[in-house]
Amino acid sequence: MLMETHFAPAERSNDEQLKVEIHSVSDNPVIDGLLGAVGGLLAVLNEKRQILALNEKLLATLGITNADEVLGLRPGEAIHCIHAHDEPGGCGTSAFCSTCGAAIAIVSSLGENKPVERMCALQVEKASGPADLYLRVRSCPIRFNDTRLLLLFLQDITRQQQWAALERVFFHDANNLLSGLMCSSDMLTDAKGKERKELTDAVQKSVARLAQEIKLQQYFVNSDLKSYQLLSQTTSIHEICDELEQFFIGHPVAQGKYLRLDRPKEDFTWKTDSCLLSRILGNMLINAFEATEPGGDVRFWSEKQEGYLLFCAWNKAVIPGPISKRIFQRNFSTKQDMGRGLGTYSMKLFGEVFLHGKIDFTTSESEGTIFRFRLPLSA
Repeated sequence: MLMETHFAPAERSNDEQLKVEIHSVSDNPVIDGLLGAVGGLLAVLNEKRQILALNEKLLATLGITNADEVLGLRPGEAIHCIHAHDEPGGCGTSAFCSTCGAAIAIVSSLGENKPVERMCALQVEKASGPADLYLRVRSCPIRFNDTRLLLLFLQDITRQQQWAALERVFFHDANNLLSGLMCSSDMLTDAKGKERKELTDAVQKSVARLAQEIKLQQYFVNSDLKSYQLLSQTTSIHEICDELEQFFIGHPVAQGKYLRLDRPKEDFTWKTDSCLLSRILGNMLINAFEATEPGGDVRFWSEKQEGYLLFCAWNKAVIPGPISKRIFQRNFSTKQDMGRGLGTYSMKLFGEVFLHGKIDFTTSESEGTIFRFRLPLSA
């Protein structure tokens, strides 16, 4: 009886077949030499995606000394992916696997009989708790004694991904803040009276925002967000709307598209960490712009409701079901370039863990996609 699967075949080699396959690979001097020569992480898989051999560096990365502990397992099971045991068929068969870079690379290379490379964002279980990894995965089919095997090359680029994200997001935002500071500083020279007071307040607020942004990015890169100290400042809905409107003027993601920003008639003032709030709402809109075709609209609106503020960002596109399951996963992106996959993750983290709100979304053909942030006024 065939086991059910959401993506890759669930069937495995039986124990006897597996012993023969492992023995055949271990006795081959070419494969043995390859395992010893490759400086990165390398595993040899059979066509059922089971590990037949692996090099010392991969063993060390997995934290084991005896290869027998992982022989016969699939890659996600060996590395302790949190979805490896969602289904009886194991790694490759869960609803999350159709969007897994490693699973796609392996299945595609088997189907096309050629090397395939993908980026893979995954969460793994470690002794210290869940951890996020970002891997470059390359699956290469080879022929050996009339049997097809896979050489699976893995490169941990988690740190490079963090720095790429820092460069992609922070430097752009910091440059915008610095440009505003320089403009206000130049105008201060000739300003008098009320105008001077307003410009001074703007400079002080921008300096505080820039300092907070630098702290936030330091914590983010060092995975030390638990020690981030909230900076509560007085802000208003109209002020937030003005800031968002200004932020997306000239932003590359918004070029050739339209932001329909609906301000409430009555303004509302409250205290919050405006740096985090701007980051959350900015990411909601960036996500919407990225999904919008040139000439299309993105909408943003806010409402004051009993006990909380509601912020919404809309676009016409629909998020496919498999992708929607991973939408808030760190480093996950449908695009392969570095530095992506932190926007929706940080929305969830900042909005729920730090500001104690609720981030969610709905997506459908009839309504498009709406991301919502409910921010409690009592937090």
